[in-house]
Amino acid sequence: MQIVYRLILALSLAIMVASSWLSLMDSTAIKQIDTGLNRALISYATARALNAAISVAQGTEVAVEPGGVGVNFAPGQALDPINDLVEQFSSLMLVACVAFGVQKILISIGGYWLVSLVLTAAALGWAWFYFRDQKPPVLLTRILVILLMIRFAIPMVTLGTDLLFQKFMDTDYKASQQVIDLASGQVTEISQQDPISTADQGLVDKIKERVSGLWAQTKAAVDVKAHYMKLKQMAEQWAVHIINLIVIFLLQTLIIPVLLIWLLYAVARGTFEVPVKRLGATAK
Repeated sequence: MQIVYRLILALSLAIMVASSWLSLMDSTAIKQIDTGLNRALISYATARALNAAISVAQGTEVAVEPGGVGVNFAPGQALDPINDLVEQFSSLMLVACVAFGVQKILISIGGYWLVSLVLTAAALGWAWFYFRDQKPPVLLTRILVILLMIRFAIPMVTLGTDLLFQKFMDTDYKASQQVIDLASGQVTEISQQDPISTADQGLVDKIKERVSGLWAQTKAAVDVKAHYMKLKQMAEQWAVHIINLIVIFLLQTLIIPVLLIWLLYAVARGTFEVPVKRLGATAK
């Protein structure tokens, strides 16, 4: 078993050193980052457009006179809570864009030839001690683990995160993004549906009987209420999809990458520090 373990370890070291020079994962990982960045940019632009449409709707007022009593309505104020959520969502999308950009830079740093050179030297030095049944220096082992993380952690985390996204989150993302894409147009469309034009109604009052005028004004008040309820119901639907997008991007840019980095670090330590401890115990 010890011989098999050593053969596996030697093969793993050879693959890691070769991969560090060949950059097998880097180009694929960068493509996935570009795709994720594009998604974040689209969501950010959509959020800003929705925020602008809601701001315009909130400033629109409607004046009616049910029963001869003047009342001003601002149906767009029903969107005030969702507007706060949209602003926070757009800020998060900006952070997500930055996170994707940082990942891309880190991959470029890890793929620099000097990192591969130092990693190769550290791997050869560690193997020289280990396969001669000598305990590799603790500092050398730690340097090797750190260099492995610098070289491979971000590409592997990117590919792993994208795999999980495609498997579990892509469908929800597309559905929620489609709803938010249509939201700004819906806000504009509803805002332009003026339940009553006060100027036109004044002219009608001049030429129609009082009863007809009162009926028209009362109906306008009912229309304003329906207008308000429609905006409120749509805002509740948008909130669900915005929160869904927030969860997806948090998972993709923060939670899953951190968990995968921790897992990779644990695997790297277990692969190279455990054999060192075994040699130390054998020597004793």
